[in-house]
Amino acid sequence: MALGKRRTARDRTAVPSGTDAVAAAATGRIGSWALAGGLALLTALIVLLDLVTGEDLRVIPLLVVVPALASVFCTLRQTVWVAVWITVVVVASGLGGDGTFWDFFFGIGFTVLACALGVAACAARIRHATEMARLRSAAVALQRQILRPLPVVTDQVFAYGLYEPIEEDRFVGGDIYEVVESPHGTRVIIGDVQGKGLAAIGAGFAAIAAFREAAVREPTLTGVVEALEDAVVRHNVFSAQTGEAERFVTALVLGFDDEDRVQAVNCGHLPPRLLHEGRASAVPLRQISVPLGLAGLSRETRTAESFAFPPGATLLAVTDGVTEARDAARAFYPFDRRLADWAGHGPRELLDALGTDLEKFTGGVRRDDVAALALRRAPGDGGSRRASGAGEAARPVAGAVTD
Repeated sequence: MALGKRRTARDRTAVPSGTDAVAAAATGRIGSWALAGGLALLTALIVLLDLVTGEDLRVIPLLVVVPALASVFCTLRQTVWVAVWITVVVVASGLGGDGTFWDFFFGIGFTVLACALGVAACAARIRHATEMARLRSAAVALQRQILRPLPVVTDQVFAYGLYEPIEEDRFVGGDIYEVVESPHGTRVIIGDVQGKGLAAIGAGFAAIAAFREAAVREPTLTGVVEALEDAVVRHNVFSAQTGEAERFVTALVLGFDDEDRVQAVNCGHLPPRLLHEGRASAVPLRQISVPLGLAGLSRETRTAESFAFPPGATLLAVTDGVTEARDAARAFYPFDRRLADWAGHGPRELLDALGTDLEKFTGGVRRDDVAALALRRAPGDGGSRRASGAGEAARPVAGAVTD
């Protein structure tokens, strides 16, 4: 999912190529010089201890565990060299010892077997890591193809975005967003699919596809949400038939027209924040319905409510990857406290500050996608809006990447 027009220095969302993924998977966690120094030191200590204990307690055979340890942290080439070195040391020790031929024979055989198993384990680890890296790359590439590049300019709003998918195997998430200009105004959705992995991406795609069609077809915002509900339910029926778990989608659906108010239908999502005149506050949405896909469990019908969105204000909508981010001490990200400090920022500066601060707060360790939309009402007539918006869109967005 490309979110801008050029790659920025702080971008962390690029999809690695197959070659890059393989190289990353095969890279060891220990440098060659560090490995050589550690191996030499360990060998010297074991040999010295073996000389001290003598024939009564042979310590040299303990070296056979070293290739097994190397298979976990080293490259295949490093593990092979470790295995060869350990074999040479054990053979040299056996030749200089006073044991019988059969002691020597079985000792060497056991060493060779242990070293071979260590090398095989290393090869299997790298092969598995390579497969996971390719799967991770494919999943993130699929996410990028589902979502629209931002920023987006319509007759009603300028929409800026920050999207940083998690690229860790099963943690690939299902955050979604979309901005659609229709005869009924601009419709916006931001949501989060329950669960992780490719199945979550599939549910997100079903919701996005339904939104793109319903946003143009349905005259009311509640009609759009009903279409989304039907799409998620149909997707769950298909998932059940194929053995996949059913999923729900939390979503915030917004409708913008030429007035200074915004319509909203909140389906179990986080309320948006309004930044205006140096203040930041949560929009007090009173009608919060169940997530998409769960309407059958509730007797209440979904209704739309409206709130003020004055010119010059910024409406910020995020997923729980922002509010539930944690630092090393497992403390939650102080989202609203940070927004109070950034209340005077424009949409672009706001997202850039949010992305940078999240990275610093978490230390680069995240367990969920991060998605945020910053929306500002477009000023002036339609023609001038698009002209100014085109200039804005030509500039990069925080976290932006282009294919």
